[in-house]
Amino acid sequence: MRVLASVVCALAYAISPAAAFAPAPSFHRAVSSSSVLKMSTKLTQDELKQMVGYKSVDDYVKSGMVVGLGTGSTAYFAVERLGQLLKDGTLEDIVAIPTSIRTKEQAEELGIPLVTLDTHSKLDVAIDGADEVDPDLNLVKGGGGALLREKMVEVCADKFIVIVDESKLTDAGLGPGFPVPVEITPFCHEHTMRTVAELPSCKGCKAVLRMGSSSSNVPDGDEIAVTDNGNYIVDLHFEEPIKDAPKMADEIKNTVGVVDHGLFCGLTTAVIIAGSDGISVKEP
Repeated sequence: MRVLASVVCALAYAISPAAAFAPAPSFHRAVSSSSVLKMSTKLTQDELKQMVGYKSVDDYVKSGMVVGLGTGSTAYFAVERLGQLLKDGTLEDIVAIPTSIRTKEQAEELGIPLVTLDTHSKLDVAIDGADEVDPDLNLVKGGGGALLREKMVEVCADKFIVIVDESKLTDAGLGPGFPVPVEITPFCHEHTMRTVAELPSCKGCKAVLRMGSSSSNVPDGDEIAVTDNGNYIVDLHFEEPIKDAPKMADEIKNTVGVVDHGLFCGLTTAVIIAGSDGISVKEP
């Protein structure tokens, strides 16, 4: 059972981080969506992110696969683990598709063979983090500015594995916990911002143009943030939970001037969650 393998991993981590992420026994591939692993040693947030990042690769990536590589502080560890397993020969014949320039650079440094959707339109698995997860496993993504490339890659994957810490979970609904990013064209961007904010499903939101670095929704500069694709990002701030995330996703996507948005609805295969008490796996 997967939970048993997780326990082995956790106990090993308490002794040595390296031992914790040694290849797990074969029985760890069985899925238990309600199982929770209890930790005897409290880990830092970065250590928990490392655990779910490594676990996602150990559990879902096999030799010969085409793998989508996410972007962000948690996805970083999944990319790192993939590079390790390719280097030591545990995995072979892997090609990967990165979802941002910074993930591409990390993968190249680790020697991970890279391709694009132009040559590989079908992926076996994609692994990425999320900024917020609701009870139906709908997601808000794009806090790091890579939402368009992430969605383009992840909709092509047979399995989409989401890796988060427990702070990203919400019981109330998406919206208040993290702004919804919307990537728009620079042309007449103020008009597009107003149009999106006035959509029926977006009623009550505050639309804020992202400034400074596109990889942060906290203003850190005086210039308009520009994505890897040359577009702008509008962050929609909500005080109340979004009532119908899929409906909002459709309304925003159908707005002229919008390239895409950070609502990922109905795509998740499994969420691997790192908490102060351990690791859990949740499925639809």
